[in-house]
Amino acid sequence: MRKICIITGTRAEYGLLSPLMREINKDKELTLQLIVTGTHLSPEFGLTYKEIEQQFVINKKIEILLSSDNSIGISKTMGLAQISFSEAFNELNPDIILVLGDRYEIFTAASTAMISNIPIAHISGGELTLGAIDDSIRHAITKMSHIHFVATDIYKKRVMQLGEDNKYIFNFGEAGLDNIEELQLLNKQEFEKSINFSLQQKNILITYHPETLSTYNKILEDIDSLLFVLDSLDKTTLIFTASNADKCGRMINTKIKQYVDRHPEKSCFFNSLGQIRYLSALQHIDAVVGNSSSGIVEAPSFNIATINIGNRQKGRVQATSIINTTADLKSLYNAFKKLYSSSFQNSLKNVINPYKGTNTSFKTKEVLKNINLKNILHKEFIDL
Repeated sequence: MRKICIITGTRAEYGLLSPLMREINKDKELTLQLIVTGTHLSPEFGLTYKEIEQQFVINKKIEILLSSDNSIGISKTMGLAQISFSEAFNELNPDIILVLGDRYEIFTAASTAMISNIPIAHISGGELTLGAIDDSIRHAITKMSHIHFVATDIYKKRVMQLGEDNKYIFNFGEAGLDNIEELQLLNKQEFEKSINFSLQQKNILITYHPETLSTYNKILEDIDSLLFVLDSLDKTTLIFTASNADKCGRMINTKIKQYVDRHPEKSCFFNSLGQIRYLSALQHIDAVVGNSSSGIVEAPSFNIATINIGNRQKGRVQATSIINTTADLKSLYNAFKKLYSSSFQNSLKNVINPYKGTNTSFKTKEVLKNINLKNILHKEFIDL
């Protein structure tokens, strides 16, 4: 039985991977191995490994997250992760490791697998996020990987541009969108009960991550501007989810928690909503606000708007439901004005999600199951 080892370090990443994990689990000719690390194991970020354990067996829990989120702390976290991944791969002896995206713990997992001569399958290569170091990390993972699952034709061309062999690049769409069809989501009443908070006439979901190429002062200024504009919205419920464990992420979370403490009548904060509640929320809100990739990838499937702030997601393929803005006050006010304009609201009825595929998780699983691994480690750079 071919052993497919999947590594996940964040709630968002797990949400995108879970449909594929279910497909692998169902296949009697495959063995799913699961390594959980990063914020999944942190009380500060909601101990989200507990949600994973409700569906899957976790083979390894690797503690790597330090209390410091400055550049020194993150570098030390990566070093600790490298040691732990090497030990885990040696014990599990997978045939393929599969990683998604562009985070530093995933970079460490991929580099360890490369040194260990384990074939690497990478999801979400070829994308751009020009406001974060994730951009460089993602392209580096592409060069270390042997099998590539991309979400659009543009992304496939970029992976080819990086010298990867076309026969190992597969465009099936975004696997995480399978969740929308597979999971039983909550109706409005059930969702309100699950978050212990009532929705109002208007409702938005906010997730704001640091732009890792910005300065501390600029990140601080931007989150203050966002909170100032959010506070001006009338008859609006504000549902905040936590920033991730990037540099300055804890500072953003502190700012948000302080705001929620001052305004408990109209705002609430969650370390993690989990898969079901998060996707359910998208059914009952007007917009996703912030700079999370979910606003680009998942929100368009619910025909709702996204106010995408700053450069963190700059460069991604986007649906027409995305409103791009900078974090200055005037631009943010204009973005919300556009959001609630009748012409824009009418346009949301016809939104097409460019990331939507057909049977994406099943097709991905079939490639992992049947691809010939003989000599796959001997990569050749393909010149265009």
